[in-house]
Amino acid sequence: MSGQQAHPILERRVPATFITPRKRIEDGNDLAFFHSSIAYRDIKIFLLQLNRAILPRLLQNGEVEVCNLQQRAELSSTGTGVAAIIETLSALIDDVPPETGPRRFGNVAFRTWYKLVESKLDDLFDEHFGPVLDRIATNNDERRTAMREELKVYLLGGFGSSQRMDYGTGHELSFLVFLGCLWKLSAFQAGEERTIVTGLVQPYLVLMRKLILTYTLEPAGTHGVWGLDDHSFLPYIFGSAQLGPVIVPSDAPTPLTSSLAGAPKPDSVALKGTVLQYKDSNMYFAAIQFIYDVKTGPFWEHSPTLFNISGIKDGWAKINKGMIKMYDAEVLGKFPVVQHFPFGSLFPWEKDPDAQQSGQQSMHAQQQPTAQVPAP
Repeated sequence: MSGQQAHPILERRVPATFITPRKRIEDGNDLAFFHSSIAYRDIKIFLLQLNRAILPRLLQNGEVEVCNLQQRAELSSTGTGVAAIIETLSALIDDVPPETGPRRFGNVAFRTWYKLVESKLDDLFDEHFGPVLDRIATNNDERRTAMREELKVYLLGGFGSSQRMDYGTGHELSFLVFLGCLWKLSAFQAGEERTIVTGLVQPYLVLMRKLILTYTLEPAGTHGVWGLDDHSFLPYIFGSAQLGPVIVPSDAPTPLTSSLAGAPKPDSVALKGTVLQYKDSNMYFAAIQFIYDVKTGPFWEHSPTLFNISGIKDGWAKINKGMIKMYDAEVLGKFPVVQHFPFGSLFPWEKDPDAQQSGQQSMHAQQQPTAQVPAP
């Protein structure tokens, strides 16, 4: 989709051939190429597309429609299928209790759960995505299998690493791209963006918090105490958008300052009572509540970055803008996070013809190893 559009929408596109995604980012040069790739462009388009859909909007009758997690998400058949898979995988955790005994890192029962998920995904895909697979495969079993395998890589990648028994923003990115793949295949309906976030991303985050607590998954690629969050980033983007100002008119630029009338103040994240009040309706506060569930001590001490952000005076829209910029730098821009990201046919390792040419690599890319070319 052209980057010249005011609010670009991720292009619907069915590839001629499906490809099992594989890792491509091995060094700093690869990271730089990623930032000029079609995959990178499309990730950012889809993220901004979902983010804008979460902002409050003015209805024709003059009422303001706020995005609230407690409202029932009206999902399409594909959305209902994704939600059902998440629910099934959550139930499987109850079938695989953590192993007893002291362990320094993640509980090895996570690997058992992960293998169980792997063994069931083919049937779950056929059950819940059968019509989508059949429509695109057009009676070609080989094409149907290849499409299912490509989608499975991104969904499985969203649940953490069974080898390292960790979970972080790179895995969260994989789930976002899984949803982007379904969007590209026209499996979601136009206008379904808001329910994709509230009805699929939020239940996915709930699943991941259950996995983290059950199997004590380690943070992947953590920045320590100065990182935004040990495991997640997306709830802070979408949650701040929920509390942003109303978009008027509907095609107006995404607001950069101010907040929804009556929204809790950003600095209220340090007040446990306020967090409890909003955790069931807002993704930002739900993520903060999880931090309170797993960490002790003053908020400013265990979460200094979030505490500093809470001091912003220009409203939730300003925080939302900053979160998107930070996601680009700290998730999409960091080698340790994206080095495991795989590329296939839907999010391809191909040059974006409209990408801006830059002779400079990011500082992080410059610090990564570069493949040595042997002398002739």
